[in-house]
Amino acid sequence: MDLIWLEDFLAIAEEGGFSRASERRHVTQPALSRRIRSLEEWLGTALFERSTHTITLTPAGESFRSVAEDVLRRVLVGREEALEMARLKAETITFAATHALSQTFFPEWIRSSDSARANSAVQLVASNFAGCEKLLLDAQAHFLLAHHHPSLVSRLDMDRFQRIELSTDVLIPISAPLTKAARGGRRSKAKPRYALPGAAGAPLPYLAYHPGSGVGRIVTSFLATKEPAAWLVPSFSAPVMLLIDMAREGRGITWAPLSLVRADLESGRLLRAGAEDWDIAISISLFRVRARMTRAAENFWNTVRKGRTGGKSASTASRAR
Repeated sequence: MDLIWLEDFLAIAEEGGFSRASERRHVTQPALSRRIRSLEEWLGTALFERSTHTITLTPAGESFRSVAEDVLRRVLVGREEALEMARLKAETITFAATHALSQTFFPEWIRSSDSARANSAVQLVASNFAGCEKLLLDAQAHFLLAHHHPSLVSRLDMDRFQRIELSTDVLIPISAPLTKAARGGRRSKAKPRYALPGAAGAPLPYLAYHPGSGVGRIVTSFLATKEPAAWLVPSFSAPVMLLIDMAREGRGITWAPLSLVRADLESGRLLRAGAEDWDIAISISLFRVRARMTRAAENFWNTVRKGRTGGKSASTASRAR
C-alpha cells in the first residue's frame, strides 16, 4: 500500500468527487481513479458508491476514513519527531571521559569551552579507559577525554585517531603518614607509612587500579621498566578516587594524579611515598577519529585545536593533524 493512496482517498471524500479531488491533487482524473482502484483491491472492498452522479462513501469507506486519517497523522508526527531527533543528534557533542576526569577536569574545562561548542548540547558518558575506548571505536562518542602517556597501550592508533594535549599532570606515589603529626608540629619530620622501593622480604601493600583503567596501564608499564624495581604486593583494586581514600586510611601505597591529592599533601594527610624519580609525567588528552564527524563536533575540535596551538601543547596539536 502507498501512502499516496490514502491522501487520494481522503481528498475525494472531502471534495465529494473525483474531478475536484484530481485538481487538488494535481493529477489527472484517470490516474486518480486507477490509484483508488489499487487501494480498493488492496483492502478487498469498494470505498465509494459509483452508481449515482454523487460520489459517496460506502459503509466500508466510512469506517476506513478515520483509519486513513489516523495513519497519515501518525506518519507525519513520526516524521517530524524523527527529523527533530536527527537535528538534536547532529547538534549534540558526545564525550566519553574516564571516571576521574569526568568529576575533576571535565566540568571546568567544558565551561571554559562554551565558545567552541556554540549552541550545541553536550552529552557526557563516564567509564574506565577501556569502556571509553570502546565508545570511541564504536562511534558512540565524538571525543575521548583521558590521561595519556607514551607507554600507554591502546587501540587508538594515530593512523585512525588524532590527539590534542589539553593539560599536564603527574602521577606520584602516595601513602598515609606513619604517625599523625601533632597539632602545630613540624610536618617536615613526618614519614610515609609505606616508602618505595620496599624490600623482597617486606613488599609494600599496593592499591592497584582496575585492569581497564588507563592510569593503571600507565603505572604498570612504568613499574615494568623501573630500576631499582619496586617490591609491591597487590592488596586491592579499584578506581582512582577509592584508591586515594584507602591510601588516606593507611591501607597501602598507590599512584595518584597530583591534581587530585595536592590538598592532602599540603595538609600532611598524605605524603609522598618515594623520591621524584618515582613520578610519572602524564597529559590530559582529547582523542577523536580522523574520519569526518558532525559539523558541531568538527567545529568544536577545530576551535579547541587552534586554542592549544597557541600554548605549550602546540607540538602535540600539530602532530594530531
